[in-house]
Amino acid sequence: MLVLSSPSGAGKTTLSRRLLESDHQLELSVSVTTRPQRPGEVEGRDYRFIDRAPFDAMVKQSELLEWAEVFGHRYGTPRAPVQTALGQGRDVLFDIDWQGTQQLREKAGGDLATIFVLPPSIPDLEGRLRTRAQDTDDVIHRRMSKAADEMSHWAEYDYVVINRDLDRAFREVQAILAAERLKRERQTGLTTFVRDLQSKI
Repeated sequence: MLVLSSPSGAGKTTLSRRLLESDHQLELSVSVTTRPQRPGEVEGRDYRFIDRAPFDAMVKQSELLEWAEVFGHRYGTPRAPVQTALGQGRDVLFDIDWQGTQQLREKAGGDLATIFVLPPSIPDLEGRLRTRAQDTDDVIHRRMSKAADEMSHWAEYDYVVINRDLDRAFREVQAILAAERLKRERQTGLTTFVRDLQSKI
């Protein structure tokens, strides 16, 4: 399980999309949310948009690996699709915040790698939020206020990528994923492979 987190506007969603386009062994965990659908978002690709009552039912029935409330809306990760993908030997990408990452770490243990994406500067972060043109000035102001709190959690992550240049940041995220896949404990069948090599000497 690979987590990408960042303050809103720092680039995690763009990096996530590029990673998914370039790596077919990776599958996106599609979160459920109670917030309204934004222009350009696709149901089932970006989020599953549901009402508060079904969301609360999922929480009560332990159907979510993690969930959090952000700006008055709830976001959560459905458990079943993640378990299915992992069971099929696929890696799962999570585009979630620090609260969700903490909950996921409690449940996933060593099967989790986490990356925090930082903007190069605060003016750059605000500029990206305004360029998106998806939020009102009031929402942008609240997102900027929340960014300092979100950034205070950078030290809880395994890796930190500063998104000064999108192409470079993307290569760094790819390198992290490659290294995590090469960890001894994640390579299934490695013991058998090595014993077979040794038997041929």
